[in-house]
Amino acid sequence: MQQRDTTILTRPNLVCPAGTPAALRTAVDAGADEVYCGFQNATNARNFPGLNFTRDELRESVAYAHDHGARVLLATNTFAPGDATGLWRQAIDDGIRCQVDAVIVADIGVAHYVATRYPAQRLHLSVQAGASSPEAIRYYCREFGVKRVVLPRILTVKEIKAVHDEIPCEIEVFIFGNIGMMAEGRCSLTNYATGISTNTDGVCSPAHHVHYVEDGERNLTTMLGDFTIDCFAAGQSAGYPTICKGRYFAAGRDDEYYAFEEPRSLNLTSLLPELMRAGVSALKIEGRQRSRAYVQAVVSAFRKAVDDYLAGREPELDSLLALTEGHKETQGAFGEKRWR
Repeated sequence: MQQRDTTILTRPNLVCPAGTPAALRTAVDAGADEVYCGFQNATNARNFPGLNFTRDELRESVAYAHDHGARVLLATNTFAPGDATGLWRQAIDDGIRCQVDAVIVADIGVAHYVATRYPAQRLHLSVQAGASSPEAIRYYCREFGVKRVVLPRILTVKEIKAVHDEIPCEIEVFIFGNIGMMAEGRCSLTNYATGISTNTDGVCSPAHHVHYVEDGERNLTTMLGDFTIDCFAAGQSAGYPTICKGRYFAAGRDDEYYAFEEPRSLNLTSLLPELMRAGVSALKIEGRQRSRAYVQAVVSAFRKAVDDYLAGREPELDSLLALTEGHKETQGAFGEKRWR
């Protein structure tokens, strides 16, 4: 008979997305411990039209979060081009004036600016930095005073535990949303197709480059710039228009298939106790471009799941399937590495 692991679990921070001030309030009300957001410019990795915060909106949102016992993390997690570093410095200055609780950075120059100009400011290392080894993480901690690292979605729970045991800072991992199989902070596919960089402009598949072509039989072709990235028969639901989730013909195959990544969502609900025992202190939900309804449903579900585990109860694990991409979910590399 298998014995149940009775290790006492430490309560982790539930880190939740907010693409708008309304979504931030929704996340806080649904039980978020921390909410991450960005300004309306290229300094954050979700720089989509209609999303993100003005300086006044951020100030008001931080006040709302603090009044309700939550913290706000400012995502300045893109890479600053050499001729535009002022925009990133301004974002840091504005965020700290708004009293954000932590700044999330990827660019080493931005990290240096925060550490030297605002040494008391709490600094988190973005997943966009791609730091997955103890050596790399210790470097950021030593040189810039990083207090938390967001690990890339390429490590198993066992590997996360090994990293935790060798670093002096907190660990944050993604638990729900985009699977993110491309190298974090290194994706050049959108830049190749549109000339706009995910890494420096903060936009993956910019909306004004996406268009659809329908033929006489109502079959749909998805285009990104001049590139065809998927085709759908009449009645099929079109997928998210990114290159990495498109279907292609490739050498050695005579069918159109998902060459990079199938449309499915990361869901680590069942691994939460293992992650907590591995030393993870912050659990991150992806989805700043998603609706308030999505934020409310996902944050509420994970708030209950975490609280149930901490109380020794078994939570309901299938309530989030309807919110996954294509109604498919995966544990990605966290459970077991399986590369196609």
